[in-house]
Order: sequence, then structure tokens, then C-alpha cells
Amino acid sequence: MRNTRIFTLLTLIAFLSFSFSANAQKFGYVNSTLILAEHPDIKSADSQLEAYQKQLISKGEQMVKDFESKYQSYMTQANGGTLSQVQMQQKETELATEQQQIQQYELEVQNNILKKREELYKPVLDKINSVLEALGKDGGYTMIFDSSAGGLLYASEAEDVTPQLRSKLGM
Repeated sequence: MRNTRIFTLLTLIAFLSFSFSANAQKFGYVNSTLILAEHPDIKSADSQLEAYQKQLISKGEQMVKDFESKYQSYMTQANGGTLSQVQMQQKETELATEQQQIQQYELEVQNNILKKREELYKPVLDKINSVLEALGKDGGYTMIFDSSAGGLLYASEAEDVTPQLRSKLGM
């Protein structure tokens, strides 16, 4: 009877260990920061974004120069006593309006740059995500983590799928 219990216990242990190994999950990780830094389409997008940003900033700088010139002219006239009180108030209102327009333009520039970045990056990120998804399915991975996001505390280098992702992206 004792042997039957031991045999039953051993059979149960063997069955459970087989069940756990059959349901073993496979995890991998990728360094997305490295992929993005090296991807040629991202480098191209960054170049386009930089040119677009310079164009917008150049226009803003010209607006500021014009404003400064008008302000200096106003100060010279105001200090020289060549403007009446009404004219001074009118010039100050014009300068305040122009200053608000410059501030509004700065906000537009920030928003436009963000939109342009999203527009340029979206096709590349979509491609990377689809390749990563296929890599996960083909490799039998349950999950693939991003080691550059800071949530990964330990990972065996054997589970790093960054080289495979690079390869499938043609990098």
C-alpha cells in the first residue's frame, strides 16, 4: 500500500511537471531605442523634421526681429517726445498684439512639429510593430518586452530578439 501511494505521488508529480513544461511560456525582449536610432527610415524622417523645424523657426525669428525693430522705433519716438499720448497708446496696443501673435506662433510651431513627427514616424513604427508581431508569432513568444522602457530588470541575452528584428527590417 505504501508503494502504491509513492507510485501515485510520483506519477502525479511527473504529470504536473509535464503539464507545466508543456505550457511553458517563452519571453523575449527588444531594445526599441537602439532599433529607432539605427533605422534608416527614422534617420530620414529626422532629417526631414529638422528641415521643417528650421523653416518654421526661421519665420519665427524674423517675426521677433520685426517686433524688436518696431519696439526700438517706438521707444526712440516715445523718449524723443514726438508721439502724443494717444499715439503712444495706439503703438503700445499694436506692439502687444504683435507680441501675442508671436507667442501664438510659437505654440503653433510646437504643435506642427509634433504633428509632422507623428506623420513621418507612423509608417516606420507601424512597419516595426508588424515585423515584431510576426517575429513573436514565428518564434513562439508569449510576450516580447522593451528593454529600453526601463521595466525589464533582468533578461538573458539568449532571449534578445533585437538582432532578429534588425534582420527582418533589413538593417
